[in-house]
Amino acid sequence: MPSTFFGLTVASSALNAFQVAVNTTANNLSNTQTKGYTRQEALRTAAEALRVNQKYGTVGSGVETTAIRQIRDLYYDAKYWDNNANVGLYDSKLYYSKQIEDYLLDDDSMKGFTTILNEMFGALDTLKNATGDMEKRMQFISKCQTFSTYFNSMSTGFSKIQDGLNQEIRTQTETINSIGQKVSSLNKQINVLELQGGYANELRDQRALLMDQLSRLVPVEAKEVPVTNTNYPDMYLGGTSYTVKINGQLLVDNFEYNTLECVARGKDEKINQSDNEGLYDVVWTKTETPLITTGGGTSGSLRALFEMRDGNNKLNFKADTIEPFPAGSDGRSVVLSGANINDIEKMTMAAEGKINLGGKYYNYTGFSYEYDTVTETGKYTFYGIASLNEQKSPLSPQEMAALPGRSAEIGTSIDAMGIPYYLGQMNEFLRGFCKELNNAQKDGIDANGDDAGAFFVALDSTDNSIEYTFEDYGDGKSMRTTEDTYYRLTATDIAVARGLVDDARLMATIYKGDNKEDVDKFNLVERMLELKDSPKLFRGGGADQFLKCLISDNSVDTQKAEIFYKNFENMSNTIDGRRMSISAVDEDEEGLDMLKFQNAYNLASKMIQVMTQMYDRLILQTGV
Repeated sequence: MPSTFFGLTVASSALNAFQVAVNTTANNLSNTQTKGYTRQEALRTAAEALRVNQKYGTVGSGVETTAIRQIRDLYYDAKYWDNNANVGLYDSKLYYSKQIEDYLLDDDSMKGFTTILNEMFGALDTLKNATGDMEKRMQFISKCQTFSTYFNSMSTGFSKIQDGLNQEIRTQTETINSIGQKVSSLNKQINVLELQGGYANELRDQRALLMDQLSRLVPVEAKEVPVTNTNYPDMYLGGTSYTVKINGQLLVDNFEYNTLECVARGKDEKINQSDNEGLYDVVWTKTETPLITTGGGTSGSLRALFEMRDGNNKLNFKADTIEPFPAGSDGRSVVLSGANINDIEKMTMAAEGKINLGGKYYNYTGFSYEYDTVTETGKYTFYGIASLNEQKSPLSPQEMAALPGRSAEIGTSIDAMGIPYYLGQMNEFLRGFCKELNNAQKDGIDANGDDAGAFFVALDSTDNSIEYTFEDYGDGKSMRTTEDTYYRLTATDIAVARGLVDDARLMATIYKGDNKEDVDKFNLVERMLELKDSPKLFRGGGADQFLKCLISDNSVDTQKAEIFYKNFENMSNTIDGRRMSISAVDEDEEGLDMLKFQNAYNLASKMIQVMTQMYDRLILQTGV
């Protein structure tokens, strides 16, 4: 039978158990405002009963605390992380879409494109009635300079946004590496404690908080499995294995973690003509394979940064077929047919960069394009081809044999309207507009009776004293990157010819064959005026439609981002509310627990007092 003093053991077990419960409640209340803290609960169970040689068989031996566990639902964690990636995606998209919107602003608060265009054509309309007035010519030329400067500043502003996106990509990559390192370190600490029989609740809270932060940047998948004996799978050894994947790729493998690094593109690795130099590609350090950042199945703020920095609205260069190499080819150039871009105005690929030929990347140093007037298509020749990561060698015979009939692509088709898309649209508009106005000028004679030259030119990116005038390539069909074609004309480089700025007499207002003394003629000026609403100039509209199209593009993107951000933010609040209802500390509930455990502790103390009186009677007073 149990000891005579067994009742004290039973009562003292209650004292110990409710002391732990009160301490746990105190810990919860102390961390009411601690970010990421999960409510803890002391688990109690009846102590193992003792067998006695009595008819009733066994007797209870009190209570014992088996664990202090977190009250957390991993299902809601996973739902929150999944939704949080979408919040990060549309939050970043909305932020940068509004930055683009600021540059496209055209209202009473800011002198924008519409005002500049109206002033330019207004000055041209005034010139119509006084073509011999040099002052009015200078007014028009001055408005054209403002027009050029507007696009120069737009290009500079968009380049700044792209550079800001690039730097944030680097910052977020470093943040991901830091979180991966911290999670792997916490995994080790958690296992050390729990293998010794403890519960690393606070460390688990820290890990979960890091996962909350990571899920905003990239989609995360976390999996924790118990470590078991390989010979006896049902034998739990006390430790766990915790893995984290981002975009489906392994970041943390329990105590080990993989790192990412940003690799800057070289000058000869640009994708888009107007891209800044040194844009980062994010790759895994060990394998040098790229991190998946765009496309289906990805989300998070990092995806938004890449889409806004590199988004081309699926308008990147593609060609259906690589032509067979001619006999005796040295492997330094490839000919492509069936391209999706067959107008110089729409060319966005860099003059030198990298091209995907049949699934393998190569460097090229230039390209040319020949327009086929019969089929209304053309062929591209990319030259200076060299294998990447090699000694700039030409294609090998084996590579040449494998390419014909396969497809080619520059960059990646990204279904988002980012900086490359907007700059590409600007360049397309300017090339079409300037080409029409320049052709009109070349059909006329200046005030000296000489043939007029180009009105708008492109400045050399390295030497602004060099102007490209496109005089020999007016058809806009055949081109070579080393020649003075309209491919050179971009929003960054557009300018009014320096000769016109210095001497307004060089501007043409009448056609060749007209008498230069006939100052009343203005038929050439009327032709130039028609450009404002020419139906074939830009997306089926004139020059005045250009900004409306871009604003419409941006408005659709901004509204979409705003709507989705609000929806996912509301969903996040709902999920987090449900999650917090389970794991967060409720002061009222803890207050009730405190009173409940205090009362139980007092009753256990009272029981010891009663037991003491009984033992006093038994030992000191019995038989007296």
